[in-house]
Parts: sequence; C-alpha cells; structure tokens
Amino acid sequence: MIRSTDRIKTTHAGTLPKAKDLAQMVASKAVHQTAWRPQQPIQVDDATFERRLKEEVAATVKHEADIGIDSVNDGELGKITFQHYCFERISGFEDVDWKPGMPVPLSIAMRDAKKFGAYFAEGHAGFATTATPKTVSLCTGPLKYVGQGQLQRDIDNFKAALKNVKVEDAFLPANTPGTLEHALRNVYYKTDEEYLEAAANVLRVEYKAITDAGLTLQLDDPDLPDGWLIYPEMTVADYRKYASLRIDALKYALQGIPREQVRLHVCWGSFHGPHQADIPLREIADLIFSVSAQSYSIEASNPAHEHEWQVFEHIKPPKDATLIPGVIGHATDFIEHPELVAQRLVRYAKLVGRENVAGGSDCGIGTRVKHPSIAWAKLEALVEGARIASKQLW
Repeated sequence: MIRSTDRIKTTHAGTLPKAKDLAQMVASKAVHQTAWRPQQPIQVDDATFERRLKEEVAATVKHEADIGIDSVNDGELGKITFQHYCFERISGFEDVDWKPGMPVPLSIAMRDAKKFGAYFAEGHAGFATTATPKTVSLCTGPLKYVGQGQLQRDIDNFKAALKNVKVEDAFLPANTPGTLEHALRNVYYKTDEEYLEAAANVLRVEYKAITDAGLTLQLDDPDLPDGWLIYPEMTVADYRKYASLRIDALKYALQGIPREQVRLHVCWGSFHGPHQADIPLREIADLIFSVSAQSYSIEASNPAHEHEWQVFEHIKPPKDATLIPGVIGHATDFIEHPELVAQRLVRYAKLVGRENVAGGSDCGIGTRVKHPSIAWAKLEALVEGARIASKQLW
C-alpha cells in the first residue's frame, strides 16, 4: 500500500506500452476472437514468447522505477486486454457465430448514442453501436479457473523484476465480476445472481494468488459506471440497485483478503467518445467506497470528470484510505504540464488531507495514447507534478 507520509506518492492505472514484437505475439496467441487478434496470426514459439515477456516485464518495471513511480506493476504485458484475458484463464466461455436470438455484445456507448448516433455509426469511437456481430463471446458452461500457470508466470516475472528496483509498492490488476459479466455474456446460468457468484468464485483464485504472493491487488472495475451507459432506460435509482448487486459479488470475492492489500480502480470507460451521458460520481461514490480497499483510483482529469473534485467537499473516502485521482489522462496525446498536475494534486490534498492522496492516471495509458514515448512522458509529468505539489504541501 502507498501512503503520502512525507511527499505525494505516484502510481498509475495499469496498462503500459508493449514492445511491437511482444504485442504481436500476445495477440497471435490469443484464443479469443476479439478485435485485438490479428486476422493472420504469426506462429509463436512458446520459449521465445516466454523469454521476451520476462525481458519486457523487467524492462518495464525498471522504466517505471527510473522515472520515479512509487507503486509499479508489470504493465499487463502478457494480457490481450484488461478484461478479455479472462477468456483464456477461465473455462466455460466460447466464441460462437452469432444468430438472431443470441445475446449481443454490450455497448458502453448506448446512452451517448441516443444523441450522437451518427458519430458512433461512422465508427469514430473505434466501434459502431449499430453493427450486427459476426461472433459473440458467451458463457456456455460452468465457470472454472484454469489459468493457474499463466497467473503464476505473471507473478514470477513481476517478482523477478522487482528484485532489481527499489519501489514503495507493487500491484497486479485483476478483473471484477461485473466487468467480466459485461464482456462475456451469459447463456448458461439461470440468473444474473448465479452468474455473478460463479464469476466471483473464479476471480477469487486470482485475488488470493496475488495477495498471497505479497503483492497489492488492483481491482479493475469500470463496470461500476459503465453499466449506466449500457442501459439507457435505467433511472439512477434503478441503476444503483443494479450496481449494488455487482458490488455485492465483488465483496463476496474479497472475503478474507486483507484490506491493506486491495486497491479499486474505477473509470467511465477508456473509449474516446463524447462521454456526455456518464453517470455523475456523486451518484455512485458511496458504492465505490463501500468496497473494502486501502486505496481508490478514480478517473479525474479528463474534460467529462475533472470538475468532480467538488464531490470530495461533501463525500470522503473511508478513514485511512488513499485517494488516487487520475491527474494524467488516456483521452488525449497532450502531455499534461507538471504545474497542472501539481494544481490537481494540491486541490485534492486540501480536500482529503495530503497524506491521503497519491497521483495516478485516469485509465491505462498503454493502449489509448498513440505512442509509447507519449505514455512514458505523461508518467514523467506525473512524477514531476507530484514533486512540485509536495514542495507546496510540506
């Protein structure tokens, strides 16, 4: 865990840039028919892949430490995406040819599409809300965790890399039951409650392995705000009931896991689009803070959400918890000026206490910004901004 006891500490939301050859290998090895898998995968020698992955994790962790990031991770370099990796580690899922009557992939643009339908139909956000899918990813059988080998590889690679650096904290991200439910539709379990309970049980395997290894567990839960975007007919009251069920599943999965080893990441979806219909933070802040965690990473720097620092004038994180506002963003290739980063951090420090704030990113920046050099420059700006803020606060 990180606490800003003598200066503002820094971290980020997870995904970092992959080397081109490794990215091609990871995509080619994916069994899941996602848009990230190339149409013509390359042949990947397993030994070569494992060697390159270990090398790149070590290089990434060293780069984070050299920049001055206090809480580092492995960049999620071995995963196809932050959520679809579950397809390969949990049995019970399959990709099938879509036919009428089957569930369709859920779109986090549905509320925005009511007003900006032409924008999405033309694919400006990277996906079209009106397209009929060729394939659909479904839960068609009982869920069982089968990815112990891949999980242990990630833990071992990360811990090996950590031996060569000095950092305050080390975290590995994992999915949450609600986000898994969004990505991989259910046709097997009779109810949402049964599916969420099954998802919680299998994801708990990851949670336990990460924390048992002495690492911090980051829960990636964009589901919490994203569900609002998926179901435009819901009222806020309806949505809070919907979200509470998913939060309950997460709490169930966390039973017995030490609070001080848990951090929760929440964002409104990293897609580049209007985000005009995002649910306000004030409507869900209490749900976020009901999850037992030592820190809360919340999107806070993009044009749709930067104003929500005002929420913390009235709603505070749990006692002794660290708030990690995103003070650099994934939504633009503009590199935040360190003075701006400092202003954002000082603003939060004055609201919740300097020791209760750490600098973070809105979302994973490894895939959303257009070039690795931009992603790393943003992290450098984060560290420099934290130094400036620290001088003002101490």
